[in-house]
Amino acid sequence: MRMLHIAPEEFFRPLFSSWFEHRDTADLERFDVDLKLDLCRLPFPEETYDCVFASHVLEHVPRDVTAVAEIRRVLKPGGLAILPVPLVAERTIEYPAPNPFESGHVRAPGLDYYHRFETLFSSVDLYPSTVFPDCYQTYEYEDRTAWPTEKCPLLPPMEGERHVDIVPVCRAG
Repeated sequence: MRMLHIAPEEFFRPLFSSWFEHRDTADLERFDVDLKLDLCRLPFPEETYDCVFASHVLEHVPRDVTAVAEIRRVLKPGGLAILPVPLVAERTIEYPAPNPFESGHVRAPGLDYYHRFETLFSSVDLYPSTVFPDCYQTYEYEDRTAWPTEKCPLLPPMEGERHVDIVPVCRAG
């Protein structure tokens, strides 16, 4: 099987190398990857990959729906795209410009964010942190009650210190 790993995390290398016969790594700006590319213009033929993994990437991409459509285009039938983003609001907030104090985020993804994927994939299964045992927690621990701030004026305040995280698994038909 073939995998495309966008903005690759080094700690996934051994795991993904054991699961996939061929793994391409890619990023727009980094030099320690196999390919430098723009997610909105992937240079691959249709149905090239069995899996695309891009964790915490789409909140940096202004034309995220275009990027996800490209990811879908290069997936083989039955292929999977795993595309989590940090959920920091109830509803997604689009920014007028990248926020340098949020690592260049162009949006604050909300609990509604993954609905954007539903027209592109045959199924989008959402796995919230609440379904995993505590030893495998995927919650985000952060005090968000002080939001908004001068540096992050569009982030809404959120109660609590433990926030749900959701991993979307998108299947190509």
